[in-house]
Amino acid sequence: MSLKPIIQLTQIDTKKAAKKTAINRNLASLLFSFFVLLFSAQSFAYSYAAAGKEPLIEGREALLKALSASDYSAVQTAYDSMQKEFVYFNEHHGLAVDKQMQTAITNKDQQGVARALTTTIKAEVMRRLEGAEQNINEYQVAKVLVVKSKLFIDLLAADLTADNRQKADIAIRGALASIGNPGVFGVGQKPADLTRYIEYRTNLQVALQFTLPDAPTK
Repeated sequence: MSLKPIIQLTQIDTKKAAKKTAINRNLASLLFSFFVLLFSAQSFAYSYAAAGKEPLIEGREALLKALSASDYSAVQTAYDSMQKEFVYFNEHHGLAVDKQMQTAITNKDQQGVARALTTTIKAEVMRRLEGAEQNINEYQVAKVLVVKSKLFIDLLAADLTADNRQKADIAIRGALASIGNPGVFGVGQKPADLTRYIEYRTNLQVALQFTLPDAPTK
């Protein structure tokens, strides 16, 4: 009996097995690449949003520096760079911080300028937290908004009593924990707790001694 047919069949089976192995490897590689891209995209989306420019934070530093030097021309320039942030609260919440700021600058009223700035920062904190509440089921969005709120709270440290600073810190940490965690492939998943979130947000309002007015009725 000739061994040639057997050898040929063996070679064919070997080729099929090699081809199947190659396909499996390619499929595994594609799946791996997909998940890498997925997590990279999520990470990039969060880091990009978290690192986005904040005119109010950047403008505040320039404004306070100019204010300490009583250079109201520079104060005006600094305010102009973030004026839209102030106008927003007037247009959407009836909080006339834009007019208060401009009047204080015109009158060279140092305390008035500082007061309008502080009020606007507090408003920004609550605005972000309200946004997080509205997006509490979108973990990445809610997380970015709460984390950014913490950046603004840190700017208010000098304007808060030691007791209120501590209360604000506890409240913002609680708010962050309340938005839950999607986990990794469901492992470590923790659902958002809206009731607890609202409780911590309310506690923060008390600590900041500020409530963001509702949008004016048109």
